[in-house]
Amino acid sequence: MAEMKSGLRPPAAVLKIARTLEDAGHETWCVGGAVRDALLGLQHLDWDLATAARPRQIRSLFQRTVPIGIEFGTVGVLDAADVMHEVTTFRRDVHTDGRHAVVDFGVSLEEDLARRDYTINAIAFSPATGEVRDPFGGRDDLARGVVRAVGEPHERMREDRLRALRAIRFAARFGFVIDGETWEAILASSPHLTRLSAERVKQEIEKTLEQVRLPGTAFMMWKESGSLRVLIPALADISALQLSALDHLSLPAMRNAQRRKVARLTVLFSAAAPGAVANVMRGLRFSNSDAAWISTVIARWAALAAEMKMAMMSDEAPADAALRRWAAIAGRTRLASVLRLADAHWWAERQAGLAAPTGARIASVYRRAILIAFRDPIEVGDLAVNGRDLERLGITGPQTGQILRSLLETVINDPASNSPAVLLELARLRASGSS
Repeated sequence: MAEMKSGLRPPAAVLKIARTLEDAGHETWCVGGAVRDALLGLQHLDWDLATAARPRQIRSLFQRTVPIGIEFGTVGVLDAADVMHEVTTFRRDVHTDGRHAVVDFGVSLEEDLARRDYTINAIAFSPATGEVRDPFGGRDDLARGVVRAVGEPHERMREDRLRALRAIRFAARFGFVIDGETWEAILASSPHLTRLSAERVKQEIEKTLEQVRLPGTAFMMWKESGSLRVLIPALADISALQLSALDHLSLPAMRNAQRRKVARLTVLFSAAAPGAVANVMRGLRFSNSDAAWISTVIARWAALAAEMKMAMMSDEAPADAALRRWAAIAGRTRLASVLRLADAHWWAERQAGLAAPTGARIASVYRRAILIAFRDPIEVGDLAVNGRDLERLGITGPQTGQILRSLLETVINDPASNSPAVLLELARLRASGSS
């Protein structure tokens, strides 16, 4: 193997796979996002290989392989650490319908690169010689900060409609601009995005939220290109202010990637009508649990937003009783998510010069509210009495639930009243109509 160029240093396991293929007489190159990111000075964990070897030959050279996309020439090769690396035969598209492609093997590296979406993704690096093959000027576009289609942009979009969304993600992720002709092709492609499966759209949403530091910029391009109206009509009228909220999630736990993704999904879909969120998310093939959690957080935030904002902007910080009430409405486990959602929107409002609670007030109240939610009684189940206790007083039927809820209101305002003696006396009085 040749000495690695600066930045172009594939992992040892990838070099070993490439050497095995080369030693067997099969031309092999590193391709795709890892080469692009390495040239940008970014770390990329997944190095893909393209080779002249056919799938059958690839599988014969390695003990452990997985036919992950063998009809398209892709074989997964497992290394000693059980990490899978994709190895794909040089190929060209014979036919595409905007979603699926029929491919042919036995072509050159240049033909293989010509079928790729953008010039920045059509750069190949040879571990054997150290050569960089760049037939479409991808390195120049990296230097200029441009996302440009390989060849004729409209044809690239017709081959795979997802490419329009990928261009937007790359531009937002790297702070690049989209080439003018490529953008025109994206605009023309947007009405045809209905050909994409819900699963592919969901994956692109998640990749954008995971990879883009300021995802609001990406979804603004979805809106400007017409893609948002076609793919998620419920978000078609999302505002710049609402999109800006996506770019700030400053409260605790945002270092956790999964929590950050769920929090960003919550902010994104909070622009839809609260009652529509669950169905919209299920239609995009998000899990039932994610759809239920996010839609409930948004509904609880919608119920509390005006009251919370007014209380947070007053001269005095909200009283503990108010925080207990918010926790009761939001739910003990959902309160943090409701507050993160509120914080994101208030941050966007402050950035836009609008009146909103300060970051210091939000952080202070957040800490108090979470402590109170898990310390104080805020649910019927937290009461010192239950339905059986009321039954011994002769309270039964619908009246049981009514009285328990009224007792909870009392306890939320005064946790010290949460004792059997006090609550049973209040229940007796309320049942008799004396209080």
